[in-house]
Amino acid sequence: MKILLAEDEITIAITLRDALEEAGHEVVTAETTGDALAALETQDPDLIITDVRMPGEGGTALLARSQEQDPDRPVILMTGFATIDKAVEAMRNGAVDYVQKPFRNEAMVARVATFERVRRLEAENEALRGAHDQHPAFAGIVGQSPAMREVFRRVQTVASSEATILIQGESGTGKERIAQALHRMSPRAEAPFVAISCAALPESLLEAELFGHEKGAFTDARRTRKGRFELASGGTLFLDDIDDMPLPTQVKLLRVLQERTLERVGGEATIEVDIRVVVATKVDLMERVAAGQFREDLYYRVHVVPIQLPPLRERDGDVPALVRHMVARFGGGRAYGIARSTMNQLERYPWPGNVRELENAVQRAIALCGDGTELALEDLLTTDPRWRGANRVPEPVEPLRAVLKAAEREHLAHALEATGGHRTQTAELLGISRKVLWEKLKEHGLGTDGDGEAGASR
Repeated sequence: MKILLAEDEITIAITLRDALEEAGHEVVTAETTGDALAALETQDPDLIITDVRMPGEGGTALLARSQEQDPDRPVILMTGFATIDKAVEAMRNGAVDYVQKPFRNEAMVARVATFERVRRLEAENEALRGAHDQHPAFAGIVGQSPAMREVFRRVQTVASSEATILIQGESGTGKERIAQALHRMSPRAEAPFVAISCAALPESLLEAELFGHEKGAFTDARRTRKGRFELASGGTLFLDDIDDMPLPTQVKLLRVLQERTLERVGGEATIEVDIRVVVATKVDLMERVAAGQFREDLYYRVHVVPIQLPPLRERDGDVPALVRHMVARFGGGRAYGIARSTMNQLERYPWPGNVRELENAVQRAIALCGDGTELALEDLLTTDPRWRGANRVPEPVEPLRAVLKAAEREHLAHALEATGGHRTQTAELLGISRKVLWEKLKEHGLGTDGDGEAGASR
């Protein structure tokens, strides 16, 4: 868990930081309100522990900014001047806890552990909600976006019918999973579900795989073999990538769909089959029809009930639930964290390979995580050069306040070096007063010891 600890009392800050790090947390410290606000913008902490009274606007300003940025982020306020009224006010403003100094570091670590457990449970619940708020037939299919809810509704509507279903969607959108859900929800659920990809086999083998063959029908046909249509009898046959089926095989498929009968390759006997057929395509079949690559009569035979699967880029809000579901699935029982900024990047990425690409990304990130507990953005997002440019996820843009602060610090350090560390000369060179210079040096952590000089570093 990443924690922002804002405390200007060095002793408290160091000892509490050490205790939290020993408990396995990543801790970012800040001694002023300005430093804390800058860290809030760049570090994206999971939890904030802040003193109420600090140089600058104080911890209440940090609380207010955190609430604007992420209302769900827990903030613990510390103070040596606690009163009931102050505690009530802090809670009303969004703080989750109010701790009076002095306190035992072990007690604070225990408080943080409680919030971490709550955070993990919320993440698990969000992942499970996407998988279990639906019919049991959709188990393992995560999605709560309006586009996916429409898919679920349509599947439930047509599952009990005998009509041929055409599932359309880009590669990686989960067409076979939807076909399985149709089967599990149908009256044929207890019978076989048989799948075959029309793109995976050459024409000569595809025909034998679909319709079977008699002994001696061709070289190496040493025995009679049933095809996928017969094997799926009583159940569902799923024909994936039907757009890649050769035209001669399309003719034979059309007859089976019309007559519910077939002849094995090399055979003469007519065999009846009792099946429900679901087909899938990754392209617009009408374009294939226009190009002469797909039979028009077959198109109308399979295009009885179409189901359109949305690409992942059009499934608003589904990426976080999918990621957490996949982490739970592939994480081997280990809890892996994902920073909010990383999740925001994942939601903005177009995912050209859809859910399959996201699944591969999560598996890769878990494998590369090593002994860490947080999945890294560079391990999750593809570096394939084909997706650079317009489709590339933009690099994180730092807040203007942080950029200006870094530039100011660098300029102050350069001025100090030019004057040999003399504050009076540095102030004159920069056109500011000695008092303003001293405050700037303290704010940026540049040495302020000595009356006449200031070193370039602590």
